Amino acid sequence: MGKYFGTDGFRGEANKTLTVEHAYKVGRFLGWYYGKDHKAKVAIGKDTRRSSYMFEYSLVAGLTASGADVYLLHVTPTPSVSYVVRSEGFDCGIMISASHNPFQDNGIKVINGSGYKLEAEVEKLIEDYIDGMLPEIPFAFGENIGKTVDYSMGRHRYIGHLISLATRSFEGIKVGLDLANGSATTVAKGVFDALGAKTYVINSEPNGVNINTNCGSTHIEHLKQFVVDQKLDIGFAYDGDADRCLAVDELGQEIDGDAILYLCGCYMKERGELCNNTVVTTIMSNLGLYKSLDAKGIGYAKTAVGDKYVYENMMEHGHSIGGEQSGHIIFNKHATTGDGVLTSLKIMEVMLEKKVKVSELLRELKIYPQLLLNIPVVDKKKAKNDPDVIKAAEAVEKELGEDGRILVRESGTEDVVRVMVEAGSNEICQKYADEVVAVLRQNGHINDKKK
Repeated sequence: MGKYFGTDGFRGEANKTLTVEHAYKVGRFLGWYYGKDHKAKVAIGKDTRRSSYMFEYSLVAGLTASGADVYLLHVTPTPSVSYVVRSEGFDCGIMISASHNPFQDNGIKVINGSGYKLEAEVEKLIEDYIDGMLPEIPFAFGENIGKTVDYSMGRHRYIGHLISLATRSFEGIKVGLDLANGSATTVAKGVFDALGAKTYVINSEPNGVNINTNCGSTHIEHLKQFVVDQKLDIGFAYDGDADRCLAVDELGQEIDGDAILYLCGCYMKERGELCNNTVVTTIMSNLGLYKSLDAKGIGYAKTAVGDKYVYENMMEHGHSIGGEQSGHIIFNKHATTGDGVLTSLKIMEVMLEKKVKVSELLRELKIYPQLLLNIPVVDKKKAKNDPDVIKAAEAVEKELGEDGRILVRESGTEDVVRVMVEAGSNEICQKYADEVVAVLRQNGHINDKKK
């Protein structure tokens, strides 16, 4: 990770750690970098945060001042920016979003011309430019100054693309959608309605400050109750920029990213579509997923946390599906990044083609109890690499043996150390997690002001 760019772009609290000056300089650099031998074309999308408009205008100012033409997709999911960039010849795309973070935060995700997250070496150049370590970039003059174009049609083409991927009509299926008051509000219901579903929607009225607030994939308990109360067949919850999807079965039971990987991986294996007989996961995936995949004769790969690492592994080895427990799921045949609405369509495909309720399809998946604590710290690198913390985690690992595991890692997007424990019971998870947290506190790493 760089100074500003983490695993998912440049993220921080709006006008504190991520400012309009940062955004302007990102735009200045990208407009110049991609426009060295031609007039650069850049697509921009945003989520529904109040600060997204501010950052959009700052980026546009920087890009056009460097000579780039900017195409505005307006409020739209992150995967739609990726789709438009790779299918319509853009030099790069920018998504303004902090994904699942609270509305006060925002982020700048840069997508290269192939629809994939920007290369680390280019991110480093942007950081150097922001810090004044590179020569000043020349302004464009006269007819070389860039222009802006309303490009809502790009989002509409993405919607058409999603509709075209469905294998069956959704006629007669009652579907619940939690849109997180975010980017999914411009896409998801239209897709399900077009495919014939009877669609029930919650959290679809964004006001700039309610994105992810007590809703969406980070608060799926509300969709669980909604599905049960409305007697729906299935429900889907997205995050703020709609690149994640979690689901709820007809009984109100959560289907997380691990369960989605199992469900779709088994289905793809049956159809001969699971390339290399392998599902790509991250180190956060549940031990129960691996044991269940073993029972089905399906292999798996493990990567660092972050859908960019999942996709890199998929590209390197030719795998067809991968993802994260949090709901970033990548279907390599159709997308280069996590896509929440696409994931929900793929789950619908399995349910409809198998003609079985989702709860039945997941009956053989046994998930271990898991506890994940997000501990705010003063310095996440020092906290994670503290010898005492490492020693405490190793002691827990030894005691758990093959009946569980512990993982201590730094967040790629927040000043947080994540402590995850899997074991035979919630009580055991809590006991061992508390032991590691106690060491973090004892050694002065915990930042109580950020709780």
